[in-house]
Amino acid sequence: MNHVETMEEGERKSFTPPQTGKIFVVGWIGAVMLAVALTAALVLAGALIYVSFSAGRDELTASQLLKRAHYGGQYILAGTVLDGSIHQRGSSLRFSVRDPKLHVAVPVSYSGIVPDPFGAGRAVLVDVTDDKGRFVGQQNSLTTKCPSKYQAASGSYN
Repeated sequence: MNHVETMEEGERKSFTPPQTGKIFVVGWIGAVMLAVALTAALVLAGALIYVSFSAGRDELTASQLLKRAHYGGQYILAGTVLDGSIHQRGSSLRFSVRDPKLHVAVPVSYSGIVPDPFGAGRAVLVDVTDDKGRFVGQQNSLTTKCPSKYQAASGSYN
């Protein structure tokens, strides 16, 4: 039997669903809030990944630095201190860092702490800033590599 058939002629009733309107609105707002939260989480995760990978700077040799450098850029210069290039002028130390594979060197002006093993022929790392083609070492950024720590001692077992 149909609901409409039991009614008298001319009388119409409309069907009203149970009171679910408030639940529907809360559910809709909850879905929107969830979508916004997930979108924000994805954006933040993407930003974190971008920052973590772009934060690291590559070490550049003298030849790479000369090709890539631009005014105001900051770089990590890696190489060997060129023989005869070390000159002390007051608190400023000037030296050239040579590309280990090519005969190219970059002059550096540096002020700050100088490690004890620093010297000609020593492998170094120094943070430099390009100042219109002149490379200025950032204060206290000079480090030396010590190859003797990684070489086998004489008379050791191989």
